Amino acid sequence: MESVTLQVLRYLPEEKSEPFYQDYDVPFQKKWVILDALNYIKDHVDGTLTYRWSCRMGVCGSCGMMVNDQPVLTCETFLETYLPGPIRIAPLSYFAVIRDLVVNTDDFLGKVKRAKPWLITDELKPVTEGEYRQTPDELKEYKQYSMCINCMLCYSACPIVGLDPEFVGPAAVALAQRYNYDSRDDGHGQRNKILMDDDGIYSCTLVGECSVVCPKAVDPAGAIQRYKVTGAVEWWKSVVMPWKSDK
Repeated sequence: MESVTLQVLRYLPEEKSEPFYQDYDVPFQKKWVILDALNYIKDHVDGTLTYRWSCRMGVCGSCGMMVNDQPVLTCETFLETYLPGPIRIAPLSYFAVIRDLVVNTDDFLGKVKRAKPWLITDELKPVTEGEYRQTPDELKEYKQYSMCINCMLCYSACPIVGLDPEFVGPAAVALAQRYNYDSRDDGHGQRNKILMDDDGIYSCTLVGECSVVCPKAVDPAGAIQRYKVTGAVEWWKSVVMPWKSDK
């Protein structure tokens, strides 16, 4: 049977202080994705190999890894793409590694939380008044940004994240925009104060790789640029009409 070699970066802190690559030969099957090959290793070759995955359907975002130095979802990246190999697999760049291919997500989740990705309303209407209705056009305004699955690929593709660990990052901004453009939301002023500071949108130099690697076509680079336009408008409002500035 035809086989392909996977060179997997291992990090076993209880055994070795430095990571190292370990080669595994797995049978090639045309329908297999990278995650299938990792599961084969885990089940049949080396049960100590550690990595994250859940849905295997490109929805949960947990199986992101570096494959030949590119951040991808391993559940939708076919082995066939990288033949004849070897295929080099490593944890996502710019994240602290816990073990093997598993990275610490605390910093990422903290940055997303800073963006306040939830509906903020100035005043809740009584339940008796019914739903908060939206037109199809109002939904279209933010739907693209709502497709983010928090896979963190955009952070591993962003050189600014690597250079400036305090940068809030592309996914956080895209998720903020998902709510800023929601007709039911009143929280854009609160988000502006957070995302327009020194570690926010102006740290972005528009390399654009975040949008290239996004598996859901969210276009975080576009979200950041739209936010910069909003920032310019808000600045002029604060100068010309300070009484109308967001509180």
